[in-house]
Amino acid sequence: MLLGLDIGTTGVKGLLVEDDGKVLASHLSEYALLSPHPGWAEQEPEAWWQATCEVCQALVEKAPAESKQIHGIGLSGQMHGSVFLDEKGAVVRPCILWCDGRTGAECGEIIEHFGQDRLSRLTCNTALAGFTLPKVLWLQKHEPANWARTRKLLLPKDYIRYRLTGQYAAEVSDAAGSLMFDVTQRRWSDKLLKELDIPRELLPECFESSDVCGEVSAEAARATGLGAGTPAVGGGADNTCGAIGTGVIREGQVLASLGTSGVVFSPSAEVRYDPQQRIHFFCHSVPGLWYLMGCMLSAGNSFRWFRDQLGQAEIAEAGRQGKDPYALLTALAEQAPVGSEGLIFQPYLMGERSPHGDPDARGSFIGLSNRHTKGHLVRAVLEGVTYGMAEMLSIMRDLGVPADRVRATGGGARSPLWRQMLADIMGATVESLASDEGPALGAALIAGVGTGTYHDFEQATATAVRVAGTTEPIHENQERYGEYFELFKQLYPTLRESFHRLSRLARHQE
Repeated sequence: MLLGLDIGTTGVKGLLVEDDGKVLASHLSEYALLSPHPGWAEQEPEAWWQATCEVCQALVEKAPAESKQIHGIGLSGQMHGSVFLDEKGAVVRPCILWCDGRTGAECGEIIEHFGQDRLSRLTCNTALAGFTLPKVLWLQKHEPANWARTRKLLLPKDYIRYRLTGQYAAEVSDAAGSLMFDVTQRRWSDKLLKELDIPRELLPECFESSDVCGEVSAEAARATGLGAGTPAVGGGADNTCGAIGTGVIREGQVLASLGTSGVVFSPSAEVRYDPQQRIHFFCHSVPGLWYLMGCMLSAGNSFRWFRDQLGQAEIAEAGRQGKDPYALLTALAEQAPVGSEGLIFQPYLMGERSPHGDPDARGSFIGLSNRHTKGHLVRAVLEGVTYGMAEMLSIMRDLGVPADRVRATGGGARSPLWRQMLADIMGATVESLASDEGPALGAALIAGVGTGTYHDFEQATATAVRVAGTTEPIHENQERYGEYFELFKQLYPTLRESFHRLSRLARHQE
């Protein structure tokens, strides 16, 4: 058996997987997100560890065999978080998470110091509030006593490996999102660290994702129920583990994740980061591969907002029929034509990350008329999210990444209508999967590669990942959507200043 653990933002999910890819057992343990000040997002690393112990104990109990038969452990985790440890390995302060927004000033300082062109050459990325490096500078400035105690910095999943094995380690896919990493050379950026006077020994040794980085200690074995000596590999960032868990391991493939947020992920065999920094460029967990990634903040969240605010009748009817209200809303959308009769939705309900990087962007319906029904509105929401994801894919194509097949995952991918929109608007064959276990499965497969269960990632994904069906673009729809898509791309630049003014007015009213 292989064990995959995903240290997520809302909880730890664990999977036990047989070497033939069959999932034997799963378990989820949740924890709280802390927000001590507006715009802050923190978690206690001890909560992750307690959840990990609960998950491992539950999986060992559910497993059809003894825990000593677990051949390897893989770890996936939320990216960019900062776990500061003292000389004894104790947590100095709560972890500052990927969705924390306190470091805007530090991001500006980093860009001013290096210049965007040089920062891109050093790290292939720009400074964003969620990344790890700005949090280091924030700690130095605002909590100097805590900085003085800090001797080691770990990312969230790497802290759990430390608790499991006693070893300080990082791996390339997660380290690539820290803004302290030379993504092209797959190692920490000594130049950047030296210029910012950050001690190199603050950071752990960095491995490839499938490298074995330690073994379960006797103490951790007692806490988790796992067998002492079980090897743990580097693992991966949640996005690369999600890609491996869906079999997206070759250039030319694309992963489109329609969850709360929307992610477009495309492997690249060459270094080809975006000079305009509209999308990210990180290391894949597959050796010798990188990936381009765009993240939309409100994909499924846009549909959820519509359901909660404008779908009360469908929620009530779904309750009477024992159905999902999303299914009833989608049925209304199917009655509206392609393009929603001239109605476009901009899905910037929480600002936007890719490709605009604008926290003050706002959502809107453009083109409303008295002909539009609820069905038109729903369809416009789904189309607007898909336009935004297609815009990220078009940037990847412009950078030279071939993208002829899109593998859809997440809750939205269960909708045949939404899959057809992806195919029509992105101009690609859309593949759906037989099962969708997410990053925890990818982590387990990485463990399988690292411990010799599989020869390589090709064998691992061929064994565990199954395509259930494909959706081909409809030529007439493609032509009609093409015009709407071009208009969609023009709307944000046109309305940007209006969005910013509205945001300032709203803040003033608060």
